[in-house]
Amino acid sequence: MTAEAAIAPALAYGRLIPVTVHFDDLDALGLLHNARYPLMVERAWAELFQGYGFSFEGDWAAAGDACNAVKELRISYEAPVTRPGAYAVHLWLERLGNTGLTYGFRFCSPDGSATYAHDIRVLVRLDSETMRPAPWSERFRAAGRELLRSDG
Repeated sequence: MTAEAAIAPALAYGRLIPVTVHFDDLDALGLLHNARYPLMVERAWAELFQGYGFSFEGDWAAAGDACNAVKELRISYEAPVTRPGAYAVHLWLERLGNTGLTYGFRFCSPDGSATYAHDIRVLVRLDSETMRPAPWSERFRAAGRELLRSDG
C-alpha cells in the first residue's frame, strides 16, 4: 500500500518509494511489527520495478525477470516506528550480477531524513521451468544500472 507523497527530495542514488504504515501493522507495544519491515520493502521493490514494466500476472513463464527468489535478507533496526502514517523505502542496487543482485534499502521518513531500519536483500533470477539461476534480461539490466550505487 502506498501513500501519495510530495515531490521526493533529490537522492545521491536510488529511489524513494512512499509507503503507509497502518494501525494494524503495529504490535501490542504500539511499534511497527518487525515482520512488517521486510513486507513493506518487498512491496516497494515490486512497485519500483512495475514502474519499469516488470511484473507477475499469474504466469511464471511470461514473468521473465519477475521470476526470482530471495537468497538472503538482512535487516538492522535503528529506531522504532511508533505510529501509523506516511513513510518511505529508499531502494538502490549494490551489485548487479549475471543471475543475481544485491539491493540496499532503508525504511525511512517520507523525506528520507530519518532511518528506522536498513540493510540488504539478495535476489536470484530463476528459470521458470528448471527453477535454476538464469541471466537477467538486458532490459532489466538497463533498469538496474540506473539504480546502482557508485562508490564515489
